[in-house]
Amino acid sequence: MTFQDKSETNGGSLVSIITVSNLTKYYGAELIFRDVSFRITRGDKVAIVGVNGAGKSTLLRIIAGQETPNAGSVHLARGTRLAYLAQEARFDSRRTLLEEMHASLAYLNALRDEITALEAALTETAHPDYDHLMEHYGKTLHRFEHAGGYDIDRRIAMVLDGLGFSVAQRHEPVARFSGGQKTRVALAAALLSDPDVLLLDEPTNHLDLAALEWLERFLRDWDGTLIVVSHDRYFLDRVTTRTLDLAFNRLDGDYPAPYQRYLELKAARLELQLKQYRAQQEEIARTEEFIRRFKNSQLSKQARGRERRLERLKEGWEGGSGRTEGLIARPEQQKKLAFKLGSNLRGADLVLKIDGLTVGYQQPATDAQPLALLHVPNLEIWRGQRVALMGPNGCGKTTLLRTITGELPPLRGQARLGSNVRLVYYAQAHEGLRMDQTMLDEIRRVRPDMKESEARTLLGRFLFSGDDVYKRISNLSGGERGRVALAQLMLLGGNLLVLDEPTNHLDIDAREALETVLNEYDGTVLFVSHDRSFVDAVADTIWMVRDGAIDVFDGTYSEYVAARDAASAAGLLSNGSQKRDVVREPGAGAPAKETRALNREQEREERRRQRRLALLEEEIAGLEAKLRGLEEALNTASAAGDVQRVTSLGIEIVELQKTLDMRYDEWATIAV
Repeated sequence: MTFQDKSETNGGSLVSIITVSNLTKYYGAELIFRDVSFRITRGDKVAIVGVNGAGKSTLLRIIAGQETPNAGSVHLARGTRLAYLAQEARFDSRRTLLEEMHASLAYLNALRDEITALEAALTETAHPDYDHLMEHYGKTLHRFEHAGGYDIDRRIAMVLDGLGFSVAQRHEPVARFSGGQKTRVALAAALLSDPDVLLLDEPTNHLDLAALEWLERFLRDWDGTLIVVSHDRYFLDRVTTRTLDLAFNRLDGDYPAPYQRYLELKAARLELQLKQYRAQQEEIARTEEFIRRFKNSQLSKQARGRERRLERLKEGWEGGSGRTEGLIARPEQQKKLAFKLGSNLRGADLVLKIDGLTVGYQQPATDAQPLALLHVPNLEIWRGQRVALMGPNGCGKTTLLRTITGELPPLRGQARLGSNVRLVYYAQAHEGLRMDQTMLDEIRRVRPDMKESEARTLLGRFLFSGDDVYKRISNLSGGERGRVALAQLMLLGGNLLVLDEPTNHLDIDAREALETVLNEYDGTVLFVSHDRSFVDAVADTIWMVRDGAIDVFDGTYSEYVAARDAASAAGLLSNGSQKRDVVREPGAGAPAKETRALNREQEREERRRQRRLALLEEEIAGLEAKLRGLEEALNTASAAGDVQRVTSLGIEIVELQKTLDMRYDEWATIAV
């Protein structure tokens, strides 16, 4: 985590706090991205998205001043203070957690010292710069108050509580913490530093559900500027309002929307671009056919004219009036994971039965009591069920999975598999992979009779190509190891999948592909995940760990959250009961006076309906005309290759079409 204070000039009414201009970055001979440009205004909440390797973290580091680009520049408004959180934090000092938090407040400490010095100077009322000092004192005091300078201890406690640190941990040396805990320490320090701009690289890693929800609330309420890289779609939808799409070594789009809306806008833009590309290709084919048929006939003059126009189109042409023509590119598509999970083995309807299970660890000392982490009631999982096991960090979720798989003995009770149930386990840290082997060796270890060519083809479906298959597992990234483990999972053919954080290190595209695969899988799934979008897409049952036991909720994660929040609002215990609104049927047989009044009201309503129809028809005509104008402008921008203009016009067309569709629907409803 780093803090920076940059002093540059700025101007304009809508202040750009960060201006990124034509950034290009190479690692050796490998191009990461080229000519990336955008502006960030004060208060923006921006997500940077893209597949693994697109350059998201590199872009953040360049903005933070941690790396230098090969070309281009980053310009910060005068006095802008940055706080940057890297994916993995390092602490080399011996300071305690509280001492680290106070150290992160160097900005406030400097302001306090400045206030003290100004107060001493202001005791001399005859000072020649007294008025200037008084004005500066007021501004400095306001900055100190706004940053919470008079409420430091409460703010530190609030942030540490929110991120899941206990009171006892506050006095422990940070050097003793785990890697995940150190990342949370760095996140806490960044939030407390009160910067103008927060640069967060995967801030949701190592956070449990309670800490995730707290961080979302904090960032939504915070009035600063945020640029975040995250694979957590749930988080992005709740925190960000703008999405930068890094793809194909460039900034492929800038969308004024959170993640799910960005997907819709991008899909609409690509669909429109594909439609335009196909139309242009058809026109080129017709032109080439005309030239071929009539080049040496009486229509040779027209044929040569069309040939010249076609050459200008292919080379790119700009007229004196500013009109341009050029080839429309076919929309590029990212490679996707392509695999299926299944089993030919039909197991029992009752897949897993848990009877009075207690899971934990035996203490090293022979006479010590076992360390119990989780008590599981009598639970059952039936064939075809998708169960998500959720809860705080350290509550025993992984221990329960390892006990079910037989890796750990239970402290009490038992977990029994049904007949013909074949369990396949995906470990969170990929412990099943042999680090000294190549990925090709690992695939053929699971299926010894598989030919090398077949193994290479299989790995290709998991986005490995060429000599990649000869890389040792120890040299792979976390995401690459995850894809190898998924390939093994496919070959093992179990009818019960037990998955421990299967989305860790996977990019969003890979997570969405895995969701599709699991939803099409004909077996049973028990999994642990902190990815709420993934849980919501896959699970039909939630096992929530709370206070050392499991609460069972039959439904999706969204339904669980709605029920939990409703129970909380009603002041009820979280026991799964749901409050239902009572709908009463209206009484029959209204008196005659009420009937006449009802008739008059119906007549008035009919007149209002006719007026509304006329207004809608007029509005629809105007919207249709505006849409035609935008489509013409889009064709011009596409021919000119103006990506930024195409993106903005595409977004405007999508929004206008959405409004027009709403008016069509409203007209159809009223006209019936």
